[in-house]
Amino acid sequence: METEVRTYWENTQKPWGKLFYQGVWEQLPPWQGKRLLDFGSGFGITAAHLGEHNQVTAVEPNRELLALRVGEGTYRQLVGGVEQLAALEEGSFDGIVCHNVLEYAPQRQEILREFARLLGPEGTLSVVKHNLPGRVLQKAVFENRPEEAAALLEGGSLQVRNFGQVHYYQTEDLVRWAPGLEVRQVLGVRIFFGLPQDNAAKEDPAWQQAMLRLEAAAAGREPYRQMAFFHHVLLRPRQSPPLSHKTPG
Repeated sequence: METEVRTYWENTQKPWGKLFYQGVWEQLPPWQGKRLLDFGSGFGITAAHLGEHNQVTAVEPNRELLALRVGEGTYRQLVGGVEQLAALEEGSFDGIVCHNVLEYAPQRQEILREFARLLGPEGTLSVVKHNLPGRVLQKAVFENRPEEAAALLEGGSLQVRNFGQVHYYQTEDLVRWAPGLEVRQVLGVRIFFGLPQDNAAKEDPAWQQAMLRLEAAAAGREPYRQMAFFHHVLLRPRQSPPLSHKTPG
């Protein structure tokens, strides 16, 4: 397991790993001086990024991931899961991020209810989730595994190293689990750069910036959003002001 975690960490440092994080960060609200929660913070990459200009509390149960975490001192790290949420004060966060976590969490409904409790009245919840059509495309095109793609297409499951079985869910499930929240925006993430481009080209900073601009332009458009490997769902408490997010320069 230690070798697999190390491989996972190394992938986050590859150009495609960095593009994933940068693309998601560009879609977040322009948080400055806010109280933020990162649930399932993993290596702390997003917590450290947000911690540069905000007060961030990170929660992560996996000690193998925590052993490689970055940004120590830029955020407060709690070790654990949903039980840590229950100990936090109601309405104490301006924003919550939960990225690629709920697919593996058996207590999804409890977690969403805690998020709704913890989020301030004008706060934003950022959830990044696996998108099943995008996963089918990934298996068929990127990994060249048509049998696995066909199984997913017919409702099969997917095993992921480090985290186990992926339990897919729909965007609508988020508000079903936490009726006090509403979906304001759904954006695609990793629409194009996960396809089999030449890896050498991905090392070019100019290529990376061009790809980020392309991703940003297509993130909210169909059919591109539907074919993305991930969906970024932005939710707010019901009857809150309109959502705004940064646009890449």
